[in-house]
Amino acid sequence: MLNSSPETNSIAILSVQCGKVSPFRGADEPSAIGKLAVEGAVRVRRLGLEGDEQADLAVHGGPDKAIHHYPHDHYAFWRDSIGAHPLLSDYGAFGENIATEGLTEDMICVGDRWRLGTALVEVSQGRQPCWKLDHRFGGSAVNAGVVKSRRSGWYYRVLEEGEVAAGDRMVLAERPWPAWSVRRVFGLLIAGEHKKDREGLDALGEVGALAATWMRRRAKLLGLDS
Repeated sequence: MLNSSPETNSIAILSVQCGKVSPFRGADEPSAIGKLAVEGAVRVRRLGLEGDEQADLAVHGGPDKAIHHYPHDHYAFWRDSIGAHPLLSDYGAFGENIATEGLTEDMICVGDRWRLGTALVEVSQGRQPCWKLDHRFGGSAVNAGVVKSRRSGWYYRVLEEGEVAAGDRMVLAERPWPAWSVRRVFGLLIAGEHKKDREGLDALGEVGALAATWMRRRAKLLGLDS
């Protein structure tokens, strides 16, 4: 069971990033993964940060994926894994909206409610990697590395709108499911750990804050969707 501590329930926000849709892998496959740091306060809306965009709304964006958070803590790992890629010299390499240090997937839980600046957000799921990460890093096997290392990042839904800026703090407001870290849930649903932990996969159904798409994935892995 994961418990909060004074060191992890108030975290400084290092950078806030937004991005616009632009050509990515050819003109017919656009993306907004290329996000840049924003100066000053950004309005936090129900569907994400004001000024931020998503290209493929079938798999990105929406209420359960309004804001993407990726730990800057992991950048050193990626430098060791794939080399000193230029993207790793700044924030936003993984298309994240929020960058912090001191909070990772084993320290944050699905259903956590955090005061993000003046907004209130809730952790909905981990980030399931797709081909865009490999392409963004020039063909490096980043996707496989994300799954193997469980360095996925996570998404928030927005419960209360507000504003956020670099230099603000994230403050933990509530942790209703302390046993369900993002790392554990990602392991079960994405990294194959359900094969040896069906009991855990079954118990995951108690986590009412889990994103609907990941609830459906759980049902599929349990054979309940037929």
